[in-house]
Amino acid sequence: MARWILLGMTILGTIVVFTTHNAALLAIAMLIALVGFIGFIGSLAASRIAASSRPELAMASREDMMAMRKPPVRPTPAAPPARAAAAPIDPPQGS
Repeated sequence: MARWILLGMTILGTIVVFTTHNAALLAIAMLIALVGFIGFIGSLAASRIAASSRPELAMASREDMMAMRKPPVRPTPAAPPARAAAAPIDPPQGS
């Protein structure tokens, strides 16, 4: 609702700026149009950000964040079973 009020302020201020002959009214109307325009753009940006942001309940808690910062604990690999020593291979005999 506030977005439409700010847009109306902008349009009304712009109309007054182009139709008035009084300098004081011109300055006031320019100020109203500028404030309305900046507020309208700000409300558009706020609604766009709110539409694409996650709700607070979907965000990680402080404890979850601390757990994610810790390096992962990797289990030590089990040592392979010991093999019996193989008999040495004799080099081939040349003739």
